[in-house]
Amino acid sequence: MKILFATGGTGGHVNPALAVANRIRTQMDADILFVGTPNHIEARLVPNAGFDFKTIEISGFNRTFSSKAIKHNLGTIKRMFKSSRDSRKIIEEFGPDVVVGFGGYVSGPVLRTAHKVGIPIAIHEQNAFPGVTNKALAKVADLVMLTSEDAINRIKCKNEPVLTGLPVRDELINANRVDARKKLDIPDGIPLVLSMGGSLGAKKINEAICGLIVNKKDDRDCMFIHATGKNGLWVLDRLRELGVDLDNRDDIRIREYIDDMEVCMPAADIVICRCGASSLYEIRALGKASILIPSPNVAENHQYFNGLELQNNGAAILFEEKDLTADLLTEKVNELIQNPQMIEKLEKNAKAMTIPNATDLIVEHILKLVK
Repeated sequence: MKILFATGGTGGHVNPALAVANRIRTQMDADILFVGTPNHIEARLVPNAGFDFKTIEISGFNRTFSSKAIKHNLGTIKRMFKSSRDSRKIIEEFGPDVVVGFGGYVSGPVLRTAHKVGIPIAIHEQNAFPGVTNKALAKVADLVMLTSEDAINRIKCKNEPVLTGLPVRDELINANRVDARKKLDIPDGIPLVLSMGGSLGAKKINEAICGLIVNKKDDRDCMFIHATGKNGLWVLDRLRELGVDLDNRDDIRIREYIDDMEVCMPAADIVICRCGASSLYEIRALGKASILIPSPNVAENHQYFNGLELQNNGAAILFEEKDLTADLLTEKVNELIQNPQMIEKLEKNAKAMTIPNATDLIVEHILKLVK
């Protein structure tokens, strides 16, 4: 069996595809090929995972009318024609039984070409508000798989879509809260607030977390682990300027990245983060109380809709970045810490939104399509 995956642009697209491909590889003898772009995260993640990888050049359209945008869009049109030719060559050489897209611009020309030559195509959409590429492909796709129930009414499909959920890493799913807290040396009965704004860092979240820590520096009724991101290294100096003695406060831990999420997330009582699909599904799978601040700088404002689905199900607290202040964040954190039953309710409702064994379910539907 030969399976071609087309995806790229962000880890939110690539990592679920890798999880599915890995599961297929462990279950059967299958030839698997990934197609992506040469200059995004897939060019590193896919080869590192041990899969064959080919590239095409593709980009999205800029929706402004500046001279720079017009020049970019003309280049995009040229790349569209070339990417279709390159996609056909890759498909003819590999001869896949099925082609699966996990989002990103690269999915478009690859899956459209596969459809034209009669190869079954499937797509997986991670967000509550489907992306432009997947919305277009859904009209011809043989199989549309969705993470979010809210997405069903926002996408027009040739066939009835199926709700599969989103793959979550096994090390997260299998993590033990008690063991995780021991590894981090978190005392029993002390709530842990885990916060982050992405790998680069979100300035407004970093500022609000600084204010939150300062507001609570004398309370000592919780512990903090905060990831500043690459562009937030100033947080350490800011906290010291505001009177936080970080050298003598083991309850306040500032990092650049969370590189042991399989430990920190299970140990946490409150998670403060953006609304990327993968992060939110990890929160759902582990059943965590969360305060969500969607990024305003994403296509179709899709992070807001991802978070809104949790809030509407009583599974999270959501507010937009434009409303974010240190005092508001402090108010929400205090409200949760002082009401453990509220944390328990959010945890229960988040867990109830999870589709167990999402990876296996996606694999099952893909293999049915081949048969």
